Order: sequence, then C-alpha cells, then structure tokens
Amino acid sequence: MAFNLTALVVFVLIFAFVTWLGFYAARWRKGDLDQLHEWGLGGRRFGTAVTWFLIGGDLYTAYTFVAVPALMFGAGAIGFFAVPYTIMVYPILYMVFPRLWSVAHKHGYVTSADFVRGRFGNRWLALAVAFTGILATMPYIALQLLGIQVVIGAMGIETSGLAGDLPLIIAFVILAAFTYTSGLRAPAMIAVVKDLLIYLTVIVAIIAVPSYLGGYDKIFSAIPAPKLLLATPPAGSYGSFSAYATLALGSAFALFLYPHSITGILGASSSRVVRRNAAMLPAYSLMLGLLSLVGFMAIAVGVQSMPNLADGFRHYSNNFAVPALFLALFPSWFVGIAFAAIAIGALVPAAIMSIATANTFTRNIYREFFSPQCTDAQESQMAKIVSLVIKAGALAFIFFLPLKYALWLQLLGGIWIIQTLPSVMLGLYTRFLNGWALLIGWITGFGVGTWMVIANNFSPIYPLHLPGVTFPCYIAVIAVVLNIVVTVVLSLILNAVASDKASDVTTAADYI
Repeated sequence: MAFNLTALVVFVLIFAFVTWLGFYAARWRKGDLDQLHEWGLGGRRFGTAVTWFLIGGDLYTAYTFVAVPALMFGAGAIGFFAVPYTIMVYPILYMVFPRLWSVAHKHGYVTSADFVRGRFGNRWLALAVAFTGILATMPYIALQLLGIQVVIGAMGIETSGLAGDLPLIIAFVILAAFTYTSGLRAPAMIAVVKDLLIYLTVIVAIIAVPSYLGGYDKIFSAIPAPKLLLATPPAGSYGSFSAYATLALGSAFALFLYPHSITGILGASSSRVVRRNAAMLPAYSLMLGLLSLVGFMAIAVGVQSMPNLADGFRHYSNNFAVPALFLALFPSWFVGIAFAAIAIGALVPAAIMSIATANTFTRNIYREFFSPQCTDAQESQMAKIVSLVIKAGALAFIFFLPLKYALWLQLLGGIWIIQTLPSVMLGLYTRFLNGWALLIGWITGFGVGTWMVIANNFSPIYPLHLPGVTFPCYIAVIAVVLNIVVTVVLSLILNAVASDKASDVTTAADYI
C-alpha cells in the first residue's frame, strides 16, 4: 500500500485530541475515583444524551463498522442480520433493564453478577456469571484491534513484525492510561466525538458514492444476484431463512448480557434514562443499515480489482472493503477522518469492556473469594490494575494468537454469554428458579454450546434434524433453550426438597 501522509496527519491530530479528552474526563463531573461505582460507573450520573452516546459507542464498535460491510461484501444478504437484531434488542432493553437499574441502584450493585449474588444468595452461580462475562469479553476486546490494524495498514504503514505492532502498542498504552486515570468518564466523553465522526463518515458515503456511480439502482444492479437475497432453502429444510432469523434472535437476547453493555446501563442516572435510550437508540440501527450498504458500494465500485488496493485484500481479506472504498473515492484528508472514526470506534468500546471486566473480576471474584474485608479504595485500585492486565491480555490475543482463533473465541462469546440469561433476565421477574438449578443449567448450556460449535467446525449454525425437516439454527439459541429446560425441571424438584428463596435479599419494591 502506498504511504498516505495527509491521511496519517489528520488521523494523528484527531487521535491526539481524543487522547487529551480522555485525560481531561477525570475532571468532568468530578467524583471520588477511589470508589468503584465512581470509577467504574461514572458515579451513576450520566443523563439521557451522554448515556445515548455511551451505549451507542459501546455496542457499535470498530469491529462492527469493519465486519458488517465486509460480510455484505463477501457473503451478501446474510450479513444484513445485524440490522434486525439491533432493532429487536431495544424492546428488550426497554422492558427488562430498567428493572436491573432499579435494583442495582438500591443495593449498590455494580455488575450483573452482583445482582445474581443478591437475588439467589449463591456465590458459585454469581461466579459462573462473572466468569462467563470475562471470558466472553476478552476476545471481543482483542478484535477491536482488528479495526485499528486495518486502517493503519491502509495508510501505508507496515503492520507486521515488531515495528508494525508499535502503533497498536502505542494506541493501547494511551487507552490504558486514560481509563486508569478517568474510568468510565473517559469513554463516555470520547464516545461523543466517535459517534459524530461515524455519522459524518456514513452520511458522506451514502450521498457521495451513489452520486459517483449514478444512483442506488446502479449499485444494486452491480451486485451478483446470489448476494442480493437469502438463498432459497432446498425441499425439507428452512435453510438460510431459519439461520438468519435465529442469528438475529439469539444475538438480540445476548447483546445486553455482556458486562460492557450492563456497565453502560448502570452508569445512567435513572431508570427513565434507560427507557428513553431504548426509544432513541434505534437511530444507530438506521445508521448500521446504511453502513452495511457500504459493502455493496465497494462491490459496485470494483475496489477488489484495483491494483493499488490488492495488497490490502491480500492482508485483510474482505475486512479491507470499507477502507478500500474510501481510498478509492475520497480525498486523503477525508480518508484520515474516516479512518480516525474507525480507530476511535475501537478505543471507546475497548475502554468500556476493560472497565466492565475489571469491575466484574474485582467485585465478584477478588472481593467475594479473596479479600472480603478490603476497603472501597482497595477495591477501586484493584479494578484499575485489572483493567491494565485485561488490555495487555487483549494485545497478547492479537500478537500471539492467529486471528482465526480470536474470531472463533468471539463467536463462542455470544454462545457463552447468553447462558447467563436465565439468571439475569428471568431472575429479574421471578424467584421461582432455584440457584443450584440455574448453575446446573448454565453448565449444561455452556458445555453443550461449546461442544456443538467445535463439532460443527466452528460454524455458528447447526443443522437441527427434526422429524421431516432440517432446521438450521444459531447454536446460542439451541444451548440457551436447553439451559432453560434443565433449570425449570430442576427448580421444580429442588424447590420441593430445599428451597433457597429465603436467601433473596431483594424485595418486590426494589424492581420498581
């Protein structure tokens, strides 16, 4: 790739501004950062607008902005499943998570595992929820680096060897420094810049590219027919139809179970703020739908056949589609803005993810099992240190683990995290479920889901052979249904023998 000095200068200037903003955030809505809820939740003081940017910046990551158009570019219509699932998720957010905010606010809970511990009085179930959250998030943090790697390479900077790793190391040292100093306030403030840049980039793309090509009809006419629609299922099978539907459904139920998603929710100032955001956040789904079309635009422009972009596709495959489109059609200064948007789109969620997993480890493992008598200041300090370790672990993922393994682990992350649904989401509505039954259900769903992915050669879609029909289904859905069935059956038995309802420290009024 040819070295692009102008794009690099614009990129560095924006990155420098964001770095300053991250350190300045420690003085924004200043609080005692020796308290975990101040460092890790921003003091629970974020209003509607800041929460909108924070949750949006948390969920719509650099990996999303690279991978969704790349999937449309390479696989076609199946990649559009990301749009309906982000539409389905907001009714779930509106109905379920204001209850979690309310009970967490009244009891000082910082994580979903805190809630599970209080609701069911079972430290081992809470440990399972905490472990799942950390395990599912680690490769997710690592994959944010992919977006930074792609744009750094696209500007003509070598990304292999020690010298090639240096820009990533610098980026994550900066990330580590301002999250350690400012906590959740840093990504909350930076998310505003990130989202404005992303919206600017997408709006310019959806206007300029069709104008260049002669309209959207020219774009769609250039797409191969098999990529425009889901493949028609063969006789006796639901084929890509059920795969598409269950991918969207399973992803929607899993999304807000991740620790970083819950951190964004618990940082809000009230349950009403959570509800308002459930109504407002679909604006991101509109933006994601437009962004996904960028993959089709790259096909229509023919970026893959351009000689000056061939190296990018050799190094990054379809993930290079978005940078290639901007390099092909836009001036270098705007390329720098677009690439900065992608890179900052990696830093914001990576910061929130590292804070959320640090909160989880510190509160639900360190304090629960190793140092129950630690002070609030010691707890907060431990969380800050753990956040540094997690970032170092994310770098190790990228440097020492082949990318395909990181992708496999991220795929497993969705299947793993949805196994906490019975404990967290159902637990917000009923105390019928027994804590030990939930733990056994979790073990069942976690184990069967992992086995199915490995046995299926790490494909997320498993062909269920039902009487007279084949039903390709997202493995996460199969595993969590099995989890719930086991939990309900065992709860009926265990509640009759030795009910644990008396261990619930919450009351009905806590959820209002």
